[in-house]
Amino acid sequence: MVIYFVGSIMKVRDIKLENRFTAAFAADPETGNHRRQVTGAAYSWVRPQKARAPKLVAVSQTLAEQLDLQWSEDSAEDWAEVFSGSKIGEAWKPYAACYGGHQFGQWAGQLGDGRAINLGELSTRTGHVTLQLKGAGPTPYSRNADGFAVLRSSVREFLCSEAMYFLGIPTTRALCLVATGDQVLRDMMYDGNAAYEPGAVVCRVAPDFIRFGNFEIFAARQEHELLRAMADYTITHHYAHLGKPGPETYLAFFREVAEKTLDMVIHWLRVGFVHGVMNTDNMSILGLTIDYGPYGWLEAYDENWTPNTTDRESKRYGFGQQANISLWNLWKLGNALYPLIGAAEGLQQILEDYPQQYKLKYEAMMRAKLGLFTTQHEDINQIRVLLDLMSRDAIDYNLFFRWLSDFVPENDQFLNILIQKTSYLPDSSKPPIQNGWEQWMAWYAQRLLLEAKTQEQKKQHMDGANPAFIIRNYMAHEAILLAEKGDYSRIQHFLELMKKPYECSPATDAWMTKSPDWAFEKPGCSMLSCSS
Repeated sequence: MVIYFVGSIMKVRDIKLENRFTAAFAADPETGNHRRQVTGAAYSWVRPQKARAPKLVAVSQTLAEQLDLQWSEDSAEDWAEVFSGSKIGEAWKPYAACYGGHQFGQWAGQLGDGRAINLGELSTRTGHVTLQLKGAGPTPYSRNADGFAVLRSSVREFLCSEAMYFLGIPTTRALCLVATGDQVLRDMMYDGNAAYEPGAVVCRVAPDFIRFGNFEIFAARQEHELLRAMADYTITHHYAHLGKPGPETYLAFFREVAEKTLDMVIHWLRVGFVHGVMNTDNMSILGLTIDYGPYGWLEAYDENWTPNTTDRESKRYGFGQQANISLWNLWKLGNALYPLIGAAEGLQQILEDYPQQYKLKYEAMMRAKLGLFTTQHEDINQIRVLLDLMSRDAIDYNLFFRWLSDFVPENDQFLNILIQKTSYLPDSSKPPIQNGWEQWMAWYAQRLLLEAKTQEQKKQHMDGANPAFIIRNYMAHEAILLAEKGDYSRIQHFLELMKKPYECSPATDAWMTKSPDWAFEKPGCSMLSCSS
C-alpha cells in the first residue's frame, strides 16, 4: 500500500511522525507495561499489542485527504496492520499520557490513557495533529481494565466523531476503524452478564489530546514544574497568539479555554447532543468534543435526559445540565492553574462572567433555530414556553425545529401535522393543539413579521442551524449489528449521509423520522454504559 505524504510516496508504516509532546516533558523512567502510579512524569512509553487478524472496517476519506493520506482498496491490509497497532514504524515512539480528573464530581486521582496509545504527531499542510489508537492494548494507566475496545463502542465513536465534524461542532476526528480479530470480554450494562465481543481499534486524530486532567494531576501532586511545563507547551503550540507564557498569559489562556468550552457546549445544545460523561478527564483543553462513550441525542425533549446508565439516578450529565457542568469543570481547571498565576481574582472573574456569556450565546443560538434575525425582549420567555410544551408533549427535538422551517402563517393545518409527526405520545394521549400550542404559534407568526425576511431567507437561516440528518443511537446500533456479522455497508452509508447533514436528499429523507419504539428500551440505544 502506498500513501502520498506531503508530495512524497511512502508506505504507511514509514510515515514520519514527530515527538513534540514527549520531547517537552520528563518520561516515566520505568518502562514495564504494568499498572502503577506514575509520578514526576507526563507520560509512559508503551507499545500497542499485536492484533490477531486485523481487518480494515472503514476509513474517513475526507480526513485522510486532509492529512495528505491517500488509500485504495489494495492498501486495506497495510492500513489494518498499522492502525491496529500491529506494525509500528521503526522511528515511532508510542506513549500513553498521565492525567487525573474528577469523575462524577469526585477527585479520582491518577487516570491517564488507559486504552489510548499515542503514535506521535504528524505534520500536515494545515498544521500538526496527533495520531492516537484507542483500544490497542493496556498501558500503565489501565488500572483494572484490559486496554482494549470492542467493535460496538468503536463503531459508535468512529461514526459520531465524524458526524460531529460535518455538523460544524469542534471535535476530535476518526481516521479509520479496524477490527482486530480478537475477542474482548465486556459486561456492557455492568449487571454481571459479561460476554465476549469482537475487538476493534479506532485511530483518533486531533491537534492534541491534552485534557483538563493533564493539569489537575500535577496541581494535585504539587508537581508545579510539570504543571508549568504543561501550560507552556499548550500555549506555545496551540495558543501562541496569547504571547510568551507568564501569569498574565496563563490567565488569558484560561479565558480562551472557557470561551472555547462554552462554544462547544452551545453547539451540543443546538443539535441535541448529550455527551453523557463530562468528567474533567473528558474535557479537551482545546474545546473539542472528546471521548465518545455513553453519548446520545435528544429524541423526546427532556432537559434531564442522560444516555448514561451510571448517571440515571443523579442525572448529573443530563442534556440541560451540560453548561453548568462545563462551568464546574472550569472551576477545577482554574484551581489547577492557580499556582501559576498566584492570584484568584482574575480566574474568579472569568468564571463569574461565564453564566452571562452562556445566556447571550444560548439565546442567540435558539433564535437561529427559530429563524429569528433580531432580538426582542419577549423572545427568551417564548423560547421557554416552547421548550415546556415540547417536554410536556414528548416532541422530537431535532425533527421539530427542522420541519418548523416550513411554517407559513397561512397554513392552518401546519401545527396539527407538525405535532402529530414529532410527538412520541400515543395518539390517545396527545392533547388538543389548542392546549398552549396555538397561543405559541400565534406569537411566532407575529414575531416572524418583525423580521422583514422572506420565507426563503427564514428557511435558509433555520436549516443552517437545524440538521436534517443526525446519527441517532438506533442507527448506530443497526450498523453495529451488521458490522458484527462482517457487513460494513451501513457504516459506509452513514459516512456518506453525514457529509451534508443540513441538506435534504432522498437518502436523508429516509432517516428523517422519529426513533422506533423499540429503541427506547434497547441496550445500546437509549441505555448505555461507559463501555458502550
